[in-house]
Amino acid sequence: MTTLTAEASAALDGPDWLRRRRAAAAEIVAVTAMPTIDEEVWRYSRIDELDLDRFAPIDPILPVASVPAAAQAVLDAVERRAGALIVHNGRVVHAELDPEWAARGVGFGPVGSIDGADVVFGAVADQSPDLFGLLNDAHSAAPIGLVVPRGVTVDMPFVVIDWVDLEGGATFPRLMVQIGENAEATVLEHQGSADVAALVAPITELEVGQAGRLRYVNIQERGPQIWQIASQLSRVGQDASLQAAQAALGGAYARTRADCRLAGRGASGDLLAVYFGEADQTVDFRTFQDHIAPDTTSNLLFKGAVGGHSRSVYTGLIKVRPDARGTNAFQTNRTIKLSEHAWAESVPNLQIENNDVHCSHASTVGPIDEDQRFYLESRGVPPEVAEQLVVAGFFDEVLAQLPVPEVIAPLRARIVERIERRNRSEVNA
Repeated sequence: MTTLTAEASAALDGPDWLRRRRAAAAEIVAVTAMPTIDEEVWRYSRIDELDLDRFAPIDPILPVASVPAAAQAVLDAVERRAGALIVHNGRVVHAELDPEWAARGVGFGPVGSIDGADVVFGAVADQSPDLFGLLNDAHSAAPIGLVVPRGVTVDMPFVVIDWVDLEGGATFPRLMVQIGENAEATVLEHQGSADVAALVAPITELEVGQAGRLRYVNIQERGPQIWQIASQLSRVGQDASLQAAQAALGGAYARTRADCRLAGRGASGDLLAVYFGEADQTVDFRTFQDHIAPDTTSNLLFKGAVGGHSRSVYTGLIKVRPDARGTNAFQTNRTIKLSEHAWAESVPNLQIENNDVHCSHASTVGPIDEDQRFYLESRGVPPEVAEQLVVAGFFDEVLAQLPVPEVIAPLRARIVERIERRNRSEVNA
């Protein structure tokens, strides 16, 4: 790599502990090879097409930009919020925190401004899963954190918006969320961009303390030239609960690795996703439901559609450790093919090391249910409208569970837009 160098990492500002962490990661990056499709975790991916030298980190001496209008529009849609951060090309350009929550000890902002944030940083991502995690460690210019202290219940969402519009840029967003004992919060993270060619490698760390409750939603609407390789890493403590949802609609190649570690007895984790590929997009999910402690529960439901020449990849693993007796773990992935040229791969897996468990996995890939379409058409619904209704209804099982109601209607609208584009393209073909 000629652009993502140790010198570029050292040029970034920040507290001493963060600069030391970056330097240590940069040393490892220098001797780490690019992953290949020969590795199981990168199987079916397009990683062999990625040339890192096409992208350069944002110059740290560039002036901080203003809030992009498109990012402001996303923020304005969530009127009732506890706080908000907007990151533009790797720099924080807007920060707000309701004084009520600040007075109750909530910390929300760049890590250098939050007491104890050096403990939060890397607490869950203690072992970077791959080269891109290391690159994030080395080049994250403005890592941000949310700390909700013990016993505090925040009844409004925190909003984080990451916006990229620099051609040829490489950015490494970092969000760390720490929910204290018997605390509760909701986080909405929105990832968008202009129509530029760029590389984005985000890491999101979610740590839920004993009896804590965290609801997290990620909306990924990057532009059609963006390469995004993301990691979502969570650790759920005793009697704590996590609901982590994703909506993946953008990117040329958009990949998320989601590791959910159920580390305390009685912990639970619900993982949800909707995705819709069109044109020549690739949407790639790798999930790991890791049951470490006894009496833990996880439930994964990923539903998507692929049209045009797009591709989706899902590979998932439920791992039950030897001490995790009483585990309940479920994994479901369903994908609709809207085009004969679209392609979907779904590979669920189980690795069980205790016999006192209830586990299952299910996977389906296929076209729209013809019986459902026929039922609608037989009652006078035009074919293109029937298809729209069937596909929209297919996604509703997940959308209805999203914990930030403000995002549900816009996501439904985006899905309908894609179906209508597909119908128009078929008419014009």
